[in-house]
Amino acid sequence: MSEASLNTAPVQESRVNKPLFLISGGFIALFCVAALVDLNALSGAVDWGFNVAATYFGLYWQVLLLATFLIGLLLCVLPGGRAIMGGLAAPEFTTFQWGSMVMCTLLAGGGVFWAAGEPIAHFLYPAPLYGVEGVTAEAVNPAIAQSFMHWGFLAWAILGSLTTVMLMHYHYEKGLPLAPRTLLYPVFGDKAINGPIGLIADASSIIAVVAGTVGPIGFLGLQVSYGLADLFGFSDTFALQATVIAGLAAIYTISAMTGLSRGIQVLSKVNVILAAFLLLFVLIAGPTGFIFGSFFSGFGTYVGNFFQMALYRGEAGLFGEPGWLGWWTVFFWGWFMGYGPLMAMFIARVSRGRSIRSIIIMLSIIAPIVTNFWFTIIGGTGISMELENPGTIATAFEGFNLPAALLAITNNLPMGFVISILFLILTTIFVATTGDSMSYVISATMSNENNPPAALRVFWGIAMGLMAIILISVGSGGVSKLQSFIVVTAVPVSLILLPSLWDALRITLAKGKES
Repeated sequence: MSEASLNTAPVQESRVNKPLFLISGGFIALFCVAALVDLNALSGAVDWGFNVAATYFGLYWQVLLLATFLIGLLLCVLPGGRAIMGGLAAPEFTTFQWGSMVMCTLLAGGGVFWAAGEPIAHFLYPAPLYGVEGVTAEAVNPAIAQSFMHWGFLAWAILGSLTTVMLMHYHYEKGLPLAPRTLLYPVFGDKAINGPIGLIADASSIIAVVAGTVGPIGFLGLQVSYGLADLFGFSDTFALQATVIAGLAAIYTISAMTGLSRGIQVLSKVNVILAAFLLLFVLIAGPTGFIFGSFFSGFGTYVGNFFQMALYRGEAGLFGEPGWLGWWTVFFWGWFMGYGPLMAMFIARVSRGRSIRSIIIMLSIIAPIVTNFWFTIIGGTGISMELENPGTIATAFEGFNLPAALLAITNNLPMGFVISILFLILTTIFVATTGDSMSYVISATMSNENNPPAALRVFWGIAMGLMAIILISVGSGGVSKLQSFIVVTAVPVSLILLPSLWDALRITLAKGKES
């Protein structure tokens, strides 16, 4: 069959999986209606779900992420790791284009907010594992190292190191759908592809990724609105926040309509160039020696305590009250796992023509180290400022005010006004890239096409922006409930990811025997 006939054949059929659309879209709509009608009732239900998820699934998630990373490293050294995936002899995108799109996935989801806020938070209130006093020189390395743990090797590995290998094998070589349900094929066979199990898997993954994406969109509205008020004297009101989100939704929706080779790729490229410029500026104009020193010493603390940090349970024990762990590590693991299946679809789509080894090295090694350095430049600069002049960052950060933390850092740099504006632009493009790529993969899941209908991409782009506006309209409680909801939605997704632990290894071993 010719490529032309392959491209046109699906047009004769219904291009949208209507049951999947109704289940996932309906669930999201009900969540928004519940937030508007009775936030207290929704709050109680979400809090209960969060406690159950954090208490009974927290340890499983910690082991799952650690095992995913370690097995991915094993695949790199196996003979099958050299196998080229995706049915293309040469990569579709250049290494820079490919790396840009990959880097902008997790980092765009909240890297700018958390790069400023998390190191400062751990510096002021150190993680219990280290037992150091906050706001002291001894708290610097643990603060940097704990940030590295949450945004480093394990976080990136779960986004698609093993699941990408599975999806590329089953989709491009076996003809199965490029969808979350395919990850369950090794366990359930055809029932996962054509039965209700697959429908539940796809719907759960879509709901989780919508929840995970609406969070950064909502934060962006708060971040940019706060920045405009701080820099230009605008009134930081709901109207301004909603306007910012509407503008963002327009950007990423238009971009998603143009497809991978244009919109997403162009946004990612601009993103990386602007981020590299700001990174270099802060590195030179900021506390250069402190940044390099804290990066290497923090990285040493991170690697030296890697397994302790990855498996830390503290007072929670096996199934105890999660406490600190629930609001930090478990929250992040739930967030990143929720992205896992759909992010693997995106990475599988942009990684055609690349080897198993190169995909895993990019995801599990290169991207985490770049992210860690990014966190040190932004967050390390804030820690340095706080050490030199106590209260410079802490006062603005009081009450865990993430938007204020970033502006407090940038305003204290040379040309602070201009740099603050550029960081707001960067944050906007970062989140636009996330909304862009997630609108694409949600639509691809529902239509089982590499180029899903434009109307479907537009619908999900607008829906995520509207959901963020609704949650902001009910106050900060709406966004905080969404954060807890992210952890709840990760429970079924974490079960979908489980087969990748052995099946990606099986696929790679088989590739080694073929070569």
